[in-house]
Amino acid sequence: MTTVLVTGGAGYVGSHNVMALINSGFNVVIFDNLELGHIEIVEVLKKVSASGKVIDFIEGNLKSFDDINSVFNKHNIDAVVHFAAYSQVAESVKDPQKYYFNNVYGTLNLLKAMMEHNVYRIVFSSTAATYGEPEYVPIDEKHPQNPINPYGRTKLMIENIMDDYDRAYGLKSVRLRYFNVAGADSNSRIGEWHNPETHLIPNILKSTFGSDKSFKMFGTDYNTKDGTCIRDYVNVEDLAQAHILALKYLLNGGETSFYNLGTNEGSSVKEVFSACEAVTNKKIKLEVLGRREGDPAALVANNQKAALKLGWIPKKTLTDSVTSAYNWEKELDKNYKY
Repeated sequence: MTTVLVTGGAGYVGSHNVMALINSGFNVVIFDNLELGHIEIVEVLKKVSASGKVIDFIEGNLKSFDDINSVFNKHNIDAVVHFAAYSQVAESVKDPQKYYFNNVYGTLNLLKAMMEHNVYRIVFSSTAATYGEPEYVPIDEKHPQNPINPYGRTKLMIENIMDDYDRAYGLKSVRLRYFNVAGADSNSRIGEWHNPETHLIPNILKSTFGSDKSFKMFGTDYNTKDGTCIRDYVNVEDLAQAHILALKYLLNGGETSFYNLGTNEGSSVKEVFSACEAVTNKKIKLEVLGRREGDPAALVANNQKAALKLGWIPKKTLTDSVTSAYNWEKELDKNYKY
């Protein structure tokens, strides 16, 4: 049975991919430093019964070569899915060293350990932030990559490194450029769990827990259909399936490539807010504020390359994502608290 190492497997997107790997019959080794991930999520993943299984959880840091190299010494790894990274845009502007050292240097340690153990297949969690300010929408993979913040630059730098490693060493990669990830496990076993939370949907939903809370909406004067920003919300379970397809593509001899992961559709902040009110059946307190610096009016993916080359078609709607996210928020409030 194929064994896959998942770095950052205790985090939001990583844990949903572990779930998908298990359900697809893979063995999984999770590597996470638990700075942003949660041991409670690892315990849930270990209990999931399917044809595959979590064969180990190893706590460690990619900034330590010895930490990651020991994983390959212990297990016969066939491929890697790499999520471990810092991802907050504003923080990356304030503390770029933290991002370059963790994201780039950590990935270099991972790639070095992979090659020392003859592992030459990796699926990489990249981002639409590598594109920067959109020159046109929807954004396809031919769009220029001009990131406007250190976070996006670290991800683009890693993509460039992976191209160099392919040319020099034959290390094959698939880079998946996410747009806005949303939703949770359909069975409410795992979900988004950040502190602080910066993503739109969970923040709207969290404002329903307690009568004193309200949701802050930034900017209603954009040149969009209703004046609020438009984003492409891709469901986290759909996203996980794209990683399975990318992994199988590499294991079957596929060449290095890159794909946008989005829905081809955009939803405005007001539309997301209305969907949250409909799903929760609650009137949510709203505070309208001015624009935030650096927020583009619209970011929407053209996902046709992923459909054509990987056979990936996202199936879940915005309402599906909001519903699963709300069910997970109730689980968090009940069992884990905030």
